[in-house]
Amino acid sequence: MKITTILFVAVFFVTAVFFTGSAFAEEDSQVILTSKPFTENYILTEMMVQLLEHDTDLTIVNMAIEGGTTSVLHPAMVAGEIDIYPEYTGTGWLEVLRYQEVIPDPDVLFDRVSEEYLEKFDLVWLPSFGFNNTFTLAVRQEDAERLNLETYSDLAAVSEQMVFGSEPDFYEREDGYPGLVEAYGFEFRQTSQMAIALKYPAIGQGEVDVINAFSTDGLLKTHELVILEDDKNYFPSYLAAPVVRKEVLDSHPEVGESLSKLAGLISEEVMMELNYQVDEQRRDPRAVARDFLVEQGLIQ
Repeated sequence: MKITTILFVAVFFVTAVFFTGSAFAEEDSQVILTSKPFTENYILTEMMVQLLEHDTDLTIVNMAIEGGTTSVLHPAMVAGEIDIYPEYTGTGWLEVLRYQEVIPDPDVLFDRVSEEYLEKFDLVWLPSFGFNNTFTLAVRQEDAERLNLETYSDLAAVSEQMVFGSEPDFYEREDGYPGLVEAYGFEFRQTSQMAIALKYPAIGQGEVDVINAFSTDGLLKTHELVILEDDKNYFPSYLAAPVVRKEVLDSHPEVGESLSKLAGLISEEVMMELNYQVDEQRRDPRAVARDFLVEQGLIQ
């Protein structure tokens, strides 16, 4: 009886170790990516998913997270619930690290954010995709040509002729309209508040003359708008890059090697075009991402 019991316990223990070990091995070979809930992030995440599927033998999971803003995704990364998502340096600096200091040089900001993320959170910023999706100001092309507008300072000199339009939040943010006016001395003839979705139709129909935008918005192309240069570097840079848990890179260096192939490949113009294909042409982000990777020779 004792011998039978001992044999049973031994067999059970070996079986348990086998299955537990298999489960751990399976979990260790799984990499979870996610994105913020907007077009650009969907496309970038799809690029990373498809590239990792092509380059590695890992199980790659694209997990949708409801309400996946930085305030949700960053704690999930720190807790090890997700492994990779695309983030922006300005967001990391202002919203995660909570600094108010402005660092105008994009490369210096990238280095500072990278250093602090690694030191404080064991998170690694891989090299940037190459584009800066920052706040910007946009005007109609005909107005830019007529008034010779290239920079924010050029706009300030004629701002009393112009109507400015933006969503309400931009007027309330300290790093939005109030600080912008103080930095450049804008004196717009009138300001108008409107929903984000109404800004582009409004400027296209001449209801406003200047809007705030993101520099990679696909709708900038649709309405033939000109992005002006922030010549005093008022807005921080928002270089986009993959953020990855260091533990994942230590266990699977092939992840970093694969994703680093995307470094510097995407300019503002290219990202705007990719966003345009999804937002205006109603293409699937997965198809847009795949076409880009094929064109770059990264997958077949």
